[in-house]
Amino acid sequence: MNDYVSLLPEVHDALQSGAPVVALESTIISHGMPYPTNVRTAREVEDVVRAGGAVPATIAILGGRIRVGLSPEDLESLGQAEHVRKVSRRDLPIAIASGQVGATTVAATMICAHLAGIPVFVTGGIGGVHRQGEVTLDVSADLTELARTSVAVVCAGAKAILDLPRTLEVLETHGVPIIGFGTDTFPAFYTRSSGLPVDVRLDSPADVARVMAAKWGLGLDGGVLVTTPVPEAHAMDTEEIGAIIEQSVEEADRAGIKGKDVTPFLLRRIVERTGGRSLATNVALVKHNAEVGAAIAVAYAAR
Repeated sequence: MNDYVSLLPEVHDALQSGAPVVALESTIISHGMPYPTNVRTAREVEDVVRAGGAVPATIAILGGRIRVGLSPEDLESLGQAEHVRKVSRRDLPIAIASGQVGATTVAATMICAHLAGIPVFVTGGIGGVHRQGEVTLDVSADLTELARTSVAVVCAGAKAILDLPRTLEVLETHGVPIIGFGTDTFPAFYTRSSGLPVDVRLDSPADVARVMAAKWGLGLDGGVLVTTPVPEAHAMDTEEIGAIIEQSVEEADRAGIKGKDVTPFLLRRIVERTGGRSLATNVALVKHNAEVGAAIAVAYAAR
């Protein structure tokens, strides 16, 4: 299908038959969680997708190719690998041409999913406008990818370390519909609500599938953002996590950490400061997102 794309046989067969497939990113494996939690979580998330009636397709760059669907051995190798390149849109040609091992961000996973013909992608939280972004112009490529690539992204909102109001403003400017799946407000990753509104609340996968079909049927390129809150039992206290994020952001500023190194640093420090509780929340929300994403993929495939 493409000189640079290889499909796992299970994924290939599902796409050929029109069965539902859910794309999954790989930076959560290489940069988001420590080993062996990362590999265990990746396998459990794939199991959740299968239990929901869809085929999982974890995406990474291996051996100079975009791999859509990873074997258990691939997951294990990626989870233990060192010096894995964090791959966004700008990095894709470099990682492929150099043969580097690369883990795909939200933006790169959207591109790869679209190349493979997969309309639904599940992640933890999207990137966005960083704090003081009006000064630094540090805005995640995830937002511009949502503006141009026609994939539905299921997430627990944007990462809480970001400037959420400005993130929503950029999404609005680019015409990206923000759906609250079972919620009237935009989730804040570790917590269930940011207090900011979504464009529409929908409570069924079939309703989400209709929005996807209508958007793309109208010739409106770009993504659909489907946000769903972390399960209440695993949500963190808003004030507690807010204070920890502020401490971690100040520490990153003092250390001069910039660009794509900021998010991994902050997530790592938040895990340390919460005694691992934020990691448990992260795992829980990703699994929940996978459950919702599988249901949407099934509903969209049924159309």
